[in-house]
Amino acid sequence: MADNFDLVVIGSGPGGYVCAIKAAQLGLKVAVVEKRATYGGTCLNVGCIPSKALLHASEVYAEAKHSYADLGVIVDPKLDLAALLGHKDKTVKANVDGISFLFKKNKITGIIGTGRIVSASEVSVTKEDGSSQSLSAKAIVIATGSDVAGIPGVDVAFDGQVIVSSDHAIALAKVPESMIVVGGGVIGLELGSVWSRLGAKVTVVEYLDKILGSMDAEASTALQKLLAKQGLDFKLGAKVTAVASVDGKGRVTYEPVNGGEPVTVDADVVLVSTGRRPYTAGLGLEEAGVQLDKAGRVEIDGHYATNIAGIYAIGDVVKGPMLAHKAEDEGIALAEILAGQAGHVNYNVIPSVVYTSPEVASVGKTEEELKSAGVDYKSGKFSFMANGRARAMQHIDGFVKILADKVTDRVLGVHIVGFGAGELIAEAAVLMEFGGSSEDLARTCHAHPTMSEAVREAALATFAKPIHS
Repeated sequence: MADNFDLVVIGSGPGGYVCAIKAAQLGLKVAVVEKRATYGGTCLNVGCIPSKALLHASEVYAEAKHSYADLGVIVDPKLDLAALLGHKDKTVKANVDGISFLFKKNKITGIIGTGRIVSASEVSVTKEDGSSQSLSAKAIVIATGSDVAGIPGVDVAFDGQVIVSSDHAIALAKVPESMIVVGGGVIGLELGSVWSRLGAKVTVVEYLDKILGSMDAEASTALQKLLAKQGLDFKLGAKVTAVASVDGKGRVTYEPVNGGEPVTVDADVVLVSTGRRPYTAGLGLEEAGVQLDKAGRVEIDGHYATNIAGIYAIGDVVKGPMLAHKAEDEGIALAEILAGQAGHVNYNVIPSVVYTSPEVASVGKTEEELKSAGVDYKSGKFSFMANGRARAMQHIDGFVKILADKVTDRVLGVHIVGFGAGELIAEAAVLMEFGGSSEDLARTCHAHPTMSEAVREAALATFAKPIHS
C-alpha cells in the first residue's frame, strides 16, 4: 500500500529542499527522499557550507599571521587543525539540522533512503535496513544534484588521502607540505587556497590558458596574479594524462597543450577538481523512459517537465550552471507551477561567486560574450585602492567593472574582484533584474564609507566620470 502525496522530491539539496518547502507552503502534501543520512545534499554536507567554513577560518589564520601587526594587534597564531575542522563540522551540523527543522515546520515527510522512479506516479524507496516503501505522487521531482566528474580519459583512483576529491579535501587529517590541484575552476581554487593559507605549497594544473573557465578574462587574470602573490603556482595550458599514487606520494603527468615534452610533478596530496557531472545513477530513468541529453543531464522543457508527464527535474541534474542558488530558484519556480501559479527564473541574472581571498563575483555577460555577440557596449571600472573603507580594512586589491549597452545604458554585466565581492554583487543583480542603467545605479545614494561606494563609482565611470579617480 503506497503512501499518497501531491509531490515527491528525490534529493534534499538546495534545489530539492527549497522546492519541497515552497510546495508545502502553497498547500501541497510533500515527501522528500534523501539517500544521505542527513538532509542538505552535497552543498550542505560536503560542498558549499563546509568549504566556506574552512575558507573563513583559514583567512582569519592568515590575517592573524601576516596582517594583524600592521593594525597594532600583536599575536603569535598557532594552527589547531582539529579545532578548525571541528568548526567546519559544527557549521555543517547546524545547517543540516536546520533543514530537518524546516521539514517538520512545514509538515514535510522526510524519508532517508534511495529513491527509484517506478512510474510517473510512483517512487520506491529502499532504506538502509533493506526494507522498502512505496510512495504515490501526482508529481515527482528529480533533484539529485551532481557528483565528482574525474578527468575525461584518465583513470583516477581516489583513496581519500593522497588522491582526493573535493569531498575528501574538506577533511584532510594534516596540512600537506605540497598539493597539486588538477583543475583551475572554482572548487580547485577555493580549496587550494585554503590549504595554501594553512601552509601547503600549492600548484594548480589547468587545461585552459586561463583560470575560471568562462569568467570575464580581466577578472580571472587579476585573481590569478593575486593568488600567485599568495604563493600559488599555476601551470596553464596543461593537459593531464595521468594521476597516480607512487610510494605514498601523488604524481601528476601533464602535456603542454601547445606542444612539448610531458612533465611529471609530485606532491603529498593531489586534489582532482575538474568539475562535476549530473547524478542520475539508480534512479530508474531509463526504465521510466525519461530522456537524457548527451551530457547525461535530464532533458526538460521551459517548465522543468521531462518527456514523461508528471516527472520534473531541477538543479545540477539539468542544463545550466551548477550553482546552488540556481537550483533554489528553479525549485521555487517549479513549486509555484505545480501549485497553479506562474513560476519563472531569469537566467540572465544569476550571480556567481568564487570564495577565494579576494573573492570574485559576476552577474550577466562578460566582455568576451558581448564582443562575440556583436553588442555595442561601454564599460566603467573603479579600483578598491581608491576606496576609503577598503584602505581602512587593508583590502585594497581588486576592482568593480560594469558593462552597459552603449545606446540604452542598460547594465548587461558586472564583475567584481575584491573583499566581500559575493555580497556586493547582489546590488548589481537587483539592478539588472529591474532592467536598470548604470546612471540609475550611479544616482543612488550609497553610505560612506563603505565598499559599496566602489560599485557606485564604477557606475559613474560607465555613464559619466568617477568622482574619486
